[in-house]
Amino acid sequence: MRLSVIVPVYNMAGDDKLKHCLDSLVGQTLPDGEIEIIAVDDCSTDNSFEIMQDYEKRYPGRFIAIHSPVNHHQGGAKNIGLSRAKGEWIGFIDADDWVVSDYYEILLKRADETGADMVGCDYSLVDHYTFEPGQVVHNNTPEQTGVMNEEKYRKLLLDTGSLVVKIYKRNIVFGDKEGSGRTDIFPEDIFYEDNAVSNTWMLRVKHFEYIEKPLYFYYQHDASTVHTISKKNLEDRMVAGRQILAEAKENGYLKTYKPEIEFMYTVLFYVNTLFSAMPKEQHISGCYNFTRQLGREMKEAFPNFQNNPYYRERIHPEEKKLIGMQMKSHLLFYAYYRLLWFYRNLRKKA
Repeated sequence: MRLSVIVPVYNMAGDDKLKHCLDSLVGQTLPDGEIEIIAVDDCSTDNSFEIMQDYEKRYPGRFIAIHSPVNHHQGGAKNIGLSRAKGEWIGFIDADDWVVSDYYEILLKRADETGADMVGCDYSLVDHYTFEPGQVVHNNTPEQTGVMNEEKYRKLLLDTGSLVVKIYKRNIVFGDKEGSGRTDIFPEDIFYEDNAVSNTWMLRVKHFEYIEKPLYFYYQHDASTVHTISKKNLEDRMVAGRQILAEAKENGYLKTYKPEIEFMYTVLFYVNTLFSAMPKEQHISGCYNFTRQLGREMKEAFPNFQNNPYYRERIHPEEKKLIGMQMKSHLLFYAYYRLLWFYRNLRKKA
């Protein structure tokens, strides 16, 4: 089998989201025997699994429908799919997105031509079903590509891009877990499972190729994980951040790439979480204690993170000012931020 595509599915039947995704996969130009589409239903409460079963009946040579007995979020569904995957290459796609008909053929062809073990492309943000590119997002840069060296690894760690808009040689995904019987590739029961593993995957890559074309369509809608803010969502960011750090220590690359790992941890674990939790309309329960503990843990993990060169260059000056305030006094930071937010809302209403 040339390629296995893993599709985690949860309640995607509405507005034909799942059908649009699966139609784009079963219609791929790769022939039967070269591609297998493994869709894993994560205990959907709509008729997503029935839709998947229908595709399995209609496309027995390329489609496999699996029902997970327990909801373990996308990480759990991906692990189930990987346990069945036979492909030399592995790809992932979100069940509300879709791809052009020759998407995987194009990526595999580039791999064959160059000897790459990871190939990616750009994607397009769209708010309806279409194959006309909307807002094009450059998922990577030419400077990250080619045979990898330390400089390219640093660039790839800093700006990995979306994991679903790439294909990977099998060893990149499985690492030393291949053949061990272990299926814990992704962390389960959390969002942001991709963030937790991305650094380790990138450092396994020997040769990366990037196609500067939007071949993947990323559907923007209100139910997307990235548009959802809840305490669970924020706590999952923190869990993913902790795993980024744990994997760097466990796999021995924290020392070599400390500035990059420190910055990625700071952004995911701390900065994005802090400024998502603080707006009053988010109604995060126990926000004061939650953000206080967040600041404490950030300081414990990387006491000098404010001196990180990427932090100094990339974080907005206003955010740096507020973060500096919290590092000195959480009470002062919290009072100042809420007062600032109050006056901003007053100006909006005026």
